[in-house]
Amino acid sequence: MKIGEIDLGERPVMLAPMEDVTDRSFRLICKEQGADMVYTEFVSADALIRNIAATTRKLHIDPLERPTAIQIYGREVEPMVEAAKIVEAAAPDVLDINFGCPVKKVAGKGAGAGMLRDIPKMLEITRAVVNAVKLPVTVKTRLGWDHDSRIIVDLAEQLQDCGIKALTVHGRTRSQMYTGSADWEMIARVKENPRLTIPLIGNGDITTPEQVNEAFSRYGVDGVMVGRASIGAPWIFRGMKAAASGNYIPEPSTAEKFALIRRQISESIDRIDEYRGILHIRRHLAASPLFKGIPNFRETRIAMLRAETASELEAILQRVETEILPAIENENKNKN
Repeated sequence: MKIGEIDLGERPVMLAPMEDVTDRSFRLICKEQGADMVYTEFVSADALIRNIAATTRKLHIDPLERPTAIQIYGREVEPMVEAAKIVEAAAPDVLDINFGCPVKKVAGKGAGAGMLRDIPKMLEITRAVVNAVKLPVTVKTRLGWDHDSRIIVDLAEQLQDCGIKALTVHGRTRSQMYTGSADWEMIARVKENPRLTIPLIGNGDITTPEQVNEAFSRYGVDGVMVGRASIGAPWIFRGMKAAASGNYIPEPSTAEKFALIRRQISESIDRIDEYRGILHIRRHLAASPLFKGIPNFRETRIAMLRAETASELEAILQRVETEILPAIENENKNKN
């Protein structure tokens, strides 16, 4: 699969853009674990134009994480064009436009998935951005605003006509937010349109290697994008990338998983500072499957998510890895 001249190989698996998740360190780890392409946190066009430091920092790309896409969002043509030019100067491999974010502070103001209620404006922005930069431009969007306006099959063709080089479709409407199930049959309908010639990337509810293989084999997409399942679990790309071509490999060991979590903590602290770095990493710790299903874990989880220093957090991780999990494993062996 190619996006412009960027060759991602056969059946690429990608890390989705996620606010407060896909920082530079996390992207690099996911890339090392098998992600074929990674996306930055989304970037507000208005904040970029105003040179807000927290926003401009999102443009920094490590050479080792490439190919990398920077994603922007906004609701007006001129700011989006100006932001696109700023992004182009940062030299990502791909510029992605966010027409899919469903949260109220974005969609409620007409940006992100809010553009699904103003298709002429969406197309105007897309066309203007494509014409303003030399980078390959892509779009990420949803099936439609709600169940009664699932317009994605026709919309995909219209976006293609604007000059985009690939399209990512999340298989929900904006009204669904992240509830219910992603409709992969609808994504397949987009791919089946003979007039669609650009690559189609499917997104939504991909959590296992088997689902990755099914997305390619059953629904026919050109690429798969993985989002929430990767939070606190960057190692999942290793098995997912193998499964894309029909190979299934063992999961990394518990020790390998803890090593990656520790690396995330360390690099988050190095990137910001100890206090804010730990605040940032809490979302990964809260979501990580490493800590799911541990009996009587509530107090330890609370302590882990309240830790304010690296040493305090490391002591908890050490206890979980060397005491709690081995005790559970021994108990399960004795039962069998």
